[in-house]
Amino acid sequence: MVKRVAIIGAGVSGLTSIKCCLDEGLEPTCFERSDDIGGVWRFTEDVEDGRPSLYKSMVSNTCKEMSAFTDFPYPEDFPVFVSNSQVLEYLRMYAKHFGLLKHIQFKTTVISVRKCPDFSATGQWAIVTESNGKQESSVFDAVMVCIGYLSDPSLPLESFPGIETFQGKYFHSRYYKHPDVFEGKKVLVIGMGNSGVDIAIEASRVAEKVMISTGRGAWVISRVFDNGYPWDMVFLTRFMNVIRNSLPGPITTWLVAHRTSQWFDHANYGLIPKDRYILHVIREPVLNDELPGCIITGKITIKPSLKEIKENSVTFQNSPTEEPVDVIVFATGYKFSFPFLEESVVKVEKKQASLYKYIFPPHLEKPTLAVIGLIKPFGAVMPVVEIQARWVTRVFKGLCQLPPVSTMVEEINETKKNKIRWFGLSYDEILKTDCLVYIDELASLMGTKPNVLALLLKDPVLAMKIFFGPCTAYQYRLTGPGKWNGARHAILTQWDRTVKPTRTRVVAEPPNFCFNLLKLISLFVLFAAIFLGFK
Repeated sequence: MVKRVAIIGAGVSGLTSIKCCLDEGLEPTCFERSDDIGGVWRFTEDVEDGRPSLYKSMVSNTCKEMSAFTDFPYPEDFPVFVSNSQVLEYLRMYAKHFGLLKHIQFKTTVISVRKCPDFSATGQWAIVTESNGKQESSVFDAVMVCIGYLSDPSLPLESFPGIETFQGKYFHSRYYKHPDVFEGKKVLVIGMGNSGVDIAIEASRVAEKVMISTGRGAWVISRVFDNGYPWDMVFLTRFMNVIRNSLPGPITTWLVAHRTSQWFDHANYGLIPKDRYILHVIREPVLNDELPGCIITGKITIKPSLKEIKENSVTFQNSPTEEPVDVIVFATGYKFSFPFLEESVVKVEKKQASLYKYIFPPHLEKPTLAVIGLIKPFGAVMPVVEIQARWVTRVFKGLCQLPPVSTMVEEINETKKNKIRWFGLSYDEILKTDCLVYIDELASLMGTKPNVLALLLKDPVLAMKIFFGPCTAYQYRLTGPGKWNGARHAILTQWDRTVKPTRTRVVAEPPNFCFNLLKLISLFVLFAAIFLGFK
């Protein structure tokens, strides 16, 4: 019987894993190599080895309502899209509210995780940790790996001819903290993910010149969507997801591209994604409110793939012109690994791991090791890792069962092929997935997925909110294990918490009588003008 659970990492995934263990009556011990919680959301001036790093100005790309844990809404006075310091504050509130800190051992590094000799019978793990220069070994019934994938930068310098001759400064985006490094410089950012674009925009405020090099291009959407509402509260609804996943892939991809281009014509700005209609595969959009404005005012120039780097300049594909450059930022993503695990437990190759549902190694005799957070959902991360942790702890307790090994391996192999789907959206990376479909899948395995049809008979108001409104995580606390009595209220008031921080100047609406009178007078004037015009 699983009782003692080791959790590696005290970021978002680690904290919610502690809570889920406590909810199921397990005994969690969390090992955190730094001196504080927060993971990627905790800003430090120095880049710490083995932990994620972020820049001072980072703001969440998903709004607070869509990013909240299932039973802990953000404070209503927090802005709609929160800064990294506010996310950290929220995590501190979460940890304090559920009493998580006492289960964390700070400044403790996990050196190795190995199967115990009797693993086939007990499923136990021997874990060696180090703190203050002293190593210690302990035995745990289960392990939850919560280290994420943003600690090991991918910097393939061999792919950039001439980099060894460059006399300027270059670094991976992981090491960026403040824009003063670009003061008066000519800057080139290679890569067009969210971080790369954020850094380019910050550089454009102080640099002499800024360029972004991208071979693939990207769709760019604003956080501010229809009628000024957050993009994800409009886009990520059950109703919209049913439509997207019911249409043939090419049509769905075209509709997404068409909707994205309503803000601005991506081709005119040099951003149009490559092979967008041939492959019917969508790349995760870049979330940014300022990029089109920077391009149209000449602060940022979009360039094609890099051809060659020289001492003080670069050349691009299909362009003989040399562009002078002082600083190069490689926004080339990350790779992940599990140095404390044996390769026989979790094998990583070609930026992918063989994990069932992105969580469980399929060949273990006992399902007592799980990886939380090794996924790139099209949407908020917090609800996804929480639902993973909820399912995992129930598997540990034997309340949920995994399928036979052959079934898990078959599904993993199909996932690795990353086949283009006939219906719905297909993504350009294996780790990327439709967050609503994925969460519903895990919730169904636990019995926590809301039944909209049943609710329509019992609580039609709530059912309509769930189906047509934003798919916030509170829905997964309405029923089943871990039911939260505040879930219904949280769903019905989610728009109130969204508009409160922005609706700071309220103008009184005119009385209905006066308003209707004004409309009648306006109609009378209009008809009078028409009548006089005909005379």
